Amino acid sequence: MSLLVRVVMTIDHVLDTRGLFCPEPVMMLHGAVREATQGQLLQVLATDPSTQRDIAKFCQFLEHDLVSSEVVQSDGQEEFHFVIKIAAAT
Repeated sequence: MSLLVRVVMTIDHVLDTRGLFCPEPVMMLHGAVREATQGQLLQVLATDPSTQRDIAKFCQFLEHDLVSSEVVQSDGQEEFHFVIKIAAAT
């Protein structure tokens, strides 16, 4: 038996890093996190495959919650979409 559950999330901030390469997406993510507050959801859009590793490590190291990570096809190109729940400031 399969169960499909659809969750609706309200995104508070969007960081579009499409077209940028390492280390720029993570550097921009640091700035976006500083502007957000605890519990807010930040969506990151990227085209650099290394963001799959880098953003997961970023969240783990700084104790943010990586809510979702998915690969999406857009105009024949892979995009990487992430949703991060911001942790308390340290």
